[in-house]
Amino acid sequence: MEAAVIEVLRQAVSQDPNVLKSAEETLKQWETQQGFYIALYNVLSNHSLAIEVRWMAVVYLKIGVERYWRKNAPNAIEENEKEFLRQHLLINFEEPMSPLAIQLAVLIAKIARFDCPREWGTLVPTLLEVIRQENPLAQRQALLTLHHVVKALASRRLADGQRLFRELTATMFNFILNLWNTYTESFLIMASNGADVNQTQETLEKALLLLRILRQLIVNGFSKPSESQDAMLFLKVVFERAKTCLECRKTLASRGVQVDVCEKFIIHLTKVLLGVLETHPFCYVELIPTSLEFSVFYCFTEAGQALAFERFIIQCLNLVKTILLSTYYRRPAKVMSLEKTKDKDPLVLRACQLRQEFFTPETLTEICSRLVTHYFLLTPADLEMWDTHPENFAIDDGGESWKYSLRPCTESLFLAIFHHFRDVLASVLVDLMRQHHQPVDPNNLHAILVKDAVYRAVGLAAFDLYDEVNFDQWFSTTLKEELKVRNNNYRIIRRRVCWLIGQWTNIKLSAELRPELYKLMIEALNPEEDLGVRLAASNALKRAIDDFQFNPEEFTPFLEPAFSLLFALLKEVNECDTKMHVLFVLSFIIERVGSGIKPHVGALSSYLPELWQQSEVYNMLRCAIVSTLIHLEKALGSESVILEPLVVSVVALSVDVNQEGHIYLLEEGLELWIALLENTPTPTPAIMDLFRNMPALLDQTTENLRLCLYIIQMYVLLSPQDFFTQRGSVVIESLKTLLSDLRSEGRVMMLRLFEICLRTSPQQGAELIKPVLLKIFQSVYNSDEYPLVMTMNLSIVARVLLGSRDIFVQVISDLAQSIGTETREDVVLGKLVHSWVTAMPLVAQTERRKLLALALCSLLGANSPPTVLEYFPQIISNIVETLNDITKFDDSGYPVDSLMIADQTSPSYYEDVDYETEHAQRQKRLVFNDPVHSISLKDTLQSQLITLRGIVGNHQFDQLMLTLNSEIDEQLKDYISL
Repeated sequence: MEAAVIEVLRQAVSQDPNVLKSAEETLKQWETQQGFYIALYNVLSNHSLAIEVRWMAVVYLKIGVERYWRKNAPNAIEENEKEFLRQHLLINFEEPMSPLAIQLAVLIAKIARFDCPREWGTLVPTLLEVIRQENPLAQRQALLTLHHVVKALASRRLADGQRLFRELTATMFNFILNLWNTYTESFLIMASNGADVNQTQETLEKALLLLRILRQLIVNGFSKPSESQDAMLFLKVVFERAKTCLECRKTLASRGVQVDVCEKFIIHLTKVLLGVLETHPFCYVELIPTSLEFSVFYCFTEAGQALAFERFIIQCLNLVKTILLSTYYRRPAKVMSLEKTKDKDPLVLRACQLRQEFFTPETLTEICSRLVTHYFLLTPADLEMWDTHPENFAIDDGGESWKYSLRPCTESLFLAIFHHFRDVLASVLVDLMRQHHQPVDPNNLHAILVKDAVYRAVGLAAFDLYDEVNFDQWFSTTLKEELKVRNNNYRIIRRRVCWLIGQWTNIKLSAELRPELYKLMIEALNPEEDLGVRLAASNALKRAIDDFQFNPEEFTPFLEPAFSLLFALLKEVNECDTKMHVLFVLSFIIERVGSGIKPHVGALSSYLPELWQQSEVYNMLRCAIVSTLIHLEKALGSESVILEPLVVSVVALSVDVNQEGHIYLLEEGLELWIALLENTPTPTPAIMDLFRNMPALLDQTTENLRLCLYIIQMYVLLSPQDFFTQRGSVVIESLKTLLSDLRSEGRVMMLRLFEICLRTSPQQGAELIKPVLLKIFQSVYNSDEYPLVMTMNLSIVARVLLGSRDIFVQVISDLAQSIGTETREDVVLGKLVHSWVTAMPLVAQTERRKLLALALCSLLGANSPPTVLEYFPQIISNIVETLNDITKFDDSGYPVDSLMIADQTSPSYYEDVDYETEHAQRQKRLVFNDPVHSISLKDTLQSQLITLRGIVGNHQFDQLMLTLNSEIDEQLKDYISL
């Protein structure tokens, strides 16, 4: 088999797509064949073969381990094959090709995660043995393998796996620590003596691998590192090692030696500290002073900064921030369990005390001042980027960029310190602000950069400076004037002022100053202004509009220029992120001003199709376009027909499960589909054709079921005839399968759709939903549903009875057959009525109670079997109770059915509906035709009782009336006269 495997692996690295495809298919077939993985191992360990072929062999070995190594996996690898691999992998430690050596280490680690230590107890001892030997190549690969194995074992999350890892740590930690110390010492001696660069580098790389192993062991291998002398010794040594290595790095750099690995080593030392701090905060308490002194020395003193480098500074700043913000170091709440208090309170109080002792007012003042006047300054690289790629410069780093990027890292530390020590630092920042608030010489770049930094700090701390700064006065005098200075250097201040106004707007700006704010931001959006300033102004405008005090009428005079200038900016920018940002601002304005936007959207609606085409590979930009279209649809109302061609094509692509982009666009695509249907006055072929996507959506997932069901409801009302005759049956089939699998909320949503069908056309609706009726009747018959689901089931049974009696009879017949051949239909109906009258008092909505009461009235007619009359007292009792709920008395004391719609007044059932949309008008028409609002329950009851008397005769009727509760009998006489 081996020769065949070599040949197919050669084909698998071919540039010819046909050869490649054929080879991949063959390898796929071989994946489950016995002996395949032994053949792959033999190819991998044959050094005479081309590296590409050996690379493919190790790749397929890794795939096989992931898929077929577990004992219970389908087509699992045979035990003898596994044993062969475990044995041979432990003697293959002299791979000269570094990429293959890494892949081998990863492969062993994958197997170790399944088998170590139970099935592969020899793995770690063998690795440690090879590491002790003098063979440099084998030693390096064994270290690399041990690193990946330890990493894999540390990632286990089950209690048993974690216990085994702690046991492993206990056996090897001391050995790895001593070896790391030896290699680190060797590196430092070699570096200071100017030894051979390659040899020095190799020693450092081994020290780095050992450090990586130590990090995994100390973070994940101890339940409490503070209980291990070795662990705490290691943590204390880390600071010394970092200090020595920073000095060594400077020496090496001055000699022109590459310091990349040295920097990685130093960074990894800080990762050890951060890892222990986050995982074992109570074991770290006594290291807090050392950590803070260490970090502050290298980040905030001249001597320290001369030795530091950017990534190291970021790590140190994050170490300080984590100590400050750690939830474990907060003073405990008074109410706390004794068990928790016993262990943690002294340590929490100790942590708070150590922080307080370190952060004296002098230290805090120095840190705050240096953060603002040193770290917040825009660098020459920032200014160059502003000139060459203004859009990239303007986009804020989001998410977790503070972990690896200096600008957001310093900002997040500044906020943490300022918030924590507000009483001390507020005055420091206010003093800085007073020193730098006056306009500066536009030619003095350094003064401009310092002013920019101070304004940045004041903007970031806006919330904490609420009582310290009179922002209205500052805005009306200095800031307003600074926006007028046109010098090129002063664009830095103009941009920062726009940003600053945005930061303070929702915190402390008087309502009467808002028109002035709109005016200033519109001026800053002028196409002649610098792009960075315009983008900052667009964001400030968005923040001003995104405020609960926003007044659309007050904004009306500024709407046209703001919208036009933002639209011009949208067309001008090129980056996907920037287009999204500007589009979001436009979209936000449309949402806030609503129909007021109508006169101004022509150009945007003409441009969006072009932008949609350009954004083909940018799914997030497409999401922003869909979101904008939703707001446009809602703002334009019935006038949105001008957007129909674009909206239909966007919806078609967004909801088509065969399109790759639907993963990103589906939810907002469905929202846009709803907005389209809400505003369309009549069904058009293009809109109706969109419905072809619905069956696939229902089959795919229940995640968006609520939106899908709402869309189907809208189609029922938009074009009932088309839905009942052409499109409905396939949807009902899909829903029938789903009905029993859903939880109660999902079932209620689905039942509401079925009810809409019955309300729109009682006969056609009943015919359409016939496949699900048996299941619904069964639920009522068995009384086995939650009250809300039962209410909906009863409503559907009642509507079928009122609107399509022939189908009602047929379903009762089907139900009798499904229960058993001996069961008669009249007995089934009797049991159904029993469940009905028992559940009806639990129905809360008066509209539904009236519907059920009307249907019960219809059962008192000529076609009902005697079994129904067995429940006569309960039927009348429920009807009278309903009459009590819905009857109001007019001025002359005459009883009136409050649910009847007279003079086209709006029914209470739909008071919350906004009747501006076309869909809402269709809903309203449906309400007017509903039996609940068009038939009098009082008159129906009287008519039915008279009919019943005629059928059963006076004597039997009187006997029936005698079965009524005396109170109900009295109340009944208030409504009817027999």
